[in-house]
Amino acid sequence: MTISQCFESLRAKHQCALIPFITAGDPDLETTKRALQVLDNSGADLIELGVPYSDPLADGKVIQAAATRALAKGIRLEGVLEMLASVAPTLKSPIILFTYYNPILKRGIEKFLQQIAVAGVQGLVVPDLPLEEAEILLQPAAEQGIDVILLVAPTTPPARMSAIARKSQGFIYLVSVTGVTGMREHLAERVKDLLTQMRHLTDKPIGVGFGISEPQQARQVKEWGADAVIVGSAFVKRLADTTPAAGLQAISQFCTSLKEAMLS
Repeated sequence: MTISQCFESLRAKHQCALIPFITAGDPDLETTKRALQVLDNSGADLIELGVPYSDPLADGKVIQAAATRALAKGIRLEGVLEMLASVAPTLKSPIILFTYYNPILKRGIEKFLQQIAVAGVQGLVVPDLPLEEAEILLQPAAEQGIDVILLVAPTTPPARMSAIARKSQGFIYLVSVTGVTGMREHLAERVKDLLTQMRHLTDKPIGVGFGISEPQQARQVKEWGADAVIVGSAFVKRLADTTPAAGLQAISQFCTSLKEAMLS
């Protein structure tokens, strides 16, 4: 199932997508593999997988710490893609890879896209890729069947928001806060206004992320009109705070609770 097909199916059922995020290789790649399977069976509709990077500017302290631990254990893109290739065919949830632009540039755009496509990746989020430079990635990614998902921030001017909405593939990633990822106690009412504003600009699905950490917040974002709720740090923390087995159980229960809240 492609990302677009996933959203079409959910829209037909008047449902909102749940997109958990985890960091590849934290605590190890075998646990990551099992975590993808657990999330796929616990209510996830799509799954975002972060590639560890040494300078993760968009990430808060929880995800930064996870990336640091993974890098310290020698986790690199090759190992992540090898793991992914072994598990992706068994998953019903499309996989979205989250990576910064420098590793793509270093490897070469064509080679990078070919490798992630072979591994089963269907979407790509590059948080430090501005709209003006996105074109270099959009067309070659489309040729590989990969959606490049662009981000809109609360500070994005309306004209630029419209331009991003036109270019973004699969869905549009609406950042709910000004700043980095991380768990927050309260969601800004501004998100509701941003969703309304974007609805006038595009009919593409809109996913909201950054700061969502509890089932009631996920339900709130769905009620505000989002097509997807993206939850990262709360999953990463649950995997990191205990043993791999207990962490897998914790993310399974959390994923189920989020999905149930979004269906209620």
